[in-house]
Amino acid sequence: MHYVIATSFWNSLGHFFGDLASVKPLPLVIALALFALNLTIRSRAYFNTLRAAYPGEEFQWRRIWGAYVAAFGFNNIVPARGGDIVKLFLVHSSIEGSSYPAVASSFLVEGIFDFTIAIPVLAYASTFGVFPSFPDFATLDSADIAWLAQNPSRTLFLITAAAVLLLFVFAVLSVRVKAFWQRVRQGLSILFDRRRYFNEVWLVQLAAWFAKAGSFWFMLEAFGVGANIHNVLLMLACAAVATAVPFTPGGAGVQQALIVKVFAGAAGTSVIAAYSVGQQVAISIFCFLLGLGALVFIFGFRSFGEVRRAGQEHRAAAKEAGKS
Repeated sequence: MHYVIATSFWNSLGHFFGDLASVKPLPLVIALALFALNLTIRSRAYFNTLRAAYPGEEFQWRRIWGAYVAAFGFNNIVPARGGDIVKLFLVHSSIEGSSYPAVASSFLVEGIFDFTIAIPVLAYASTFGVFPSFPDFATLDSADIAWLAQNPSRTLFLITAAAVLLLFVFAVLSVRVKAFWQRVRQGLSILFDRRRYFNEVWLVQLAAWFAKAGSFWFMLEAFGVGANIHNVLLMLACAAVATAVPFTPGGAGVQQALIVKVFAGAAGTSVIAAYSVGQQVAISIFCFLLGLGALVFIFGFRSFGEVRRAGQEHRAAAKEAGKS
């Protein structure tokens, strides 16, 4: 299985480099600019979430934007959303008096929009018979999502085990649970004001979603797959599933496998293979460089490794001092 997946990836990568000369540069540049706009707008929604959590603190959107794009860039080169640890430290260090539980819980707020928008997008994609149902994921050339689909009982066991482990941790820390939950609630403060959440987060994320859709439109145009609303919505559906299975950097394996499956027949086999890898490579490299630039010019770090080590040292020191 793993051999087949690796072979599929390298074959697609070969198609990408083989067809590199046929990629249209202007649509590619526009696609990347719109993707950066998507991240920028989403960072504003996240900034609004943090403002609700810390109304008495002054902090800069520039630093929250830097933390957001740095985390996204890192998530595109490491699996299991390792960039979120980077964001946790950078945001915590940007807001005086903040706590790690509150900052961590604030991450959950933007997931509400992602879930609500994914439902109609996936429903649309499923109506045309080209988007696989969950049992069909087992046949995809992607080890992570194929394993989940092939082993539903084990998947359920892992979810249950994680829940039991979480309850065990809470039991062990029962003395501090009340204070912990107060901080978690603080990070979710904007959700308790539904009008403010809708205006300052949900609608802002919707604007970012349209920028992302525009990015996919021009990416499809750049690779010659065919830019139209139907294909863009299919691409958004692929991205939604890939985001939900973050075992590979940026959900790359899942997204590549879905694109090959969903867009079969939309263009030549070599074009689809090149697009399935090429668009992910372009976005990953661009976002990594954007995130690295944010680390250097906003936070003064020279690498992702340096910020990770600084975060570990800061959390250890805060724990020792009883502040986190």
